Amino acid sequence: MDIEPIQTVCARIREQVRKTVVGQDAALDLMIAALLSEGHVLLEGVPGTAKTLLAQTFSASVSLKFGRIQFTPDLMPGDVLGTNIFNFQTSGFVLTKGPIFSQILLADEINRTPPKTQAALLQAMHERAVTIDGATHSLGENFMVIATQNPIEQQGTYPLPEAQLDRFLFKHILDYPARDEERAIVARHGHRSIMPEVSSFGLEEVADPATLGAMREVISRLRLSDDIIDYIVDVVRATREHESLEFGASPRSANMIATAARAYAAMNGRDYVIPDDVKFIALPALRHRIVLAPGAEIEGLQPDVLIRQILDQVPAPR
Repeated sequence: MDIEPIQTVCARIREQVRKTVVGQDAALDLMIAALLSEGHVLLEGVPGTAKTLLAQTFSASVSLKFGRIQFTPDLMPGDVLGTNIFNFQTSGFVLTKGPIFSQILLADEINRTPPKTQAALLQAMHERAVTIDGATHSLGENFMVIATQNPIEQQGTYPLPEAQLDRFLFKHILDYPARDEERAIVARHGHRSIMPEVSSFGLEEVADPATLGAMREVISRLRLSDDIIDYIVDVVRATREHESLEFGASPRSANMIATAARAYAAMNGRDYVIPDDVKFIALPALRHRIVLAPGAEIEGLQPDVLIRQILDQVPAPR
């Protein structure tokens, strides 16, 4: 496989998802890049911005098993991972797998469950495996978490700890659609109050696990010039030196940006990374990995504003 088939497959994924979801192209591109980079995505947006529908449609288009967990305050780790149950007929324990045993897992409203249950995802997101009663079970290379959270409700929520936020390759904020997009949504879906099953939209499976594996292999060999490596490192290091930031991004962030930039370049038909790839990836890859200084919080500064400042200030290679 070379670059052109990768661009074609990504274009077909976009085509399939757009059968159900209007707009949210940036979110879709980040989800494709995350899947090809073996990363996870956190989607933040108000209710009704198609977070769940986007995840379901995306999963259907790439022929991966979809699982969903509705996170609630009373959800326990065993409800996520599964548990061993004693079978009296065989006089032995049998593993009843939880919903985490899927390939694309929608963690819906992840900030509504306590930290103990949130932590149940940590090993799965980092190692693509879970340990239950001392036995480790693999989840496969295509395991991906798409988590959602609602920014307008704070009562009864539990902010994600930094250790879990760092497991996400991207944090993307979904905005309201533009007027033309919202009109298209009403024209397409306005005849029903409940969204039907994704299978009713006539989606085609345009990639399978073997294809995704071949795409990742090609992407891992994409050229990353010394100038681009320097640029990525300088952007990440600038977050640690900015006066408005108490904590900047870690070296892991630089590796993740480099990996995702390769994927985004291939999605656009290039076998090399350009500065614009890094700029597109940097904002969603860094906004959840920096901590504002107390003075910046008092002034009402936002992480996105500071990251854009850094991207403007750090010289990009020509």
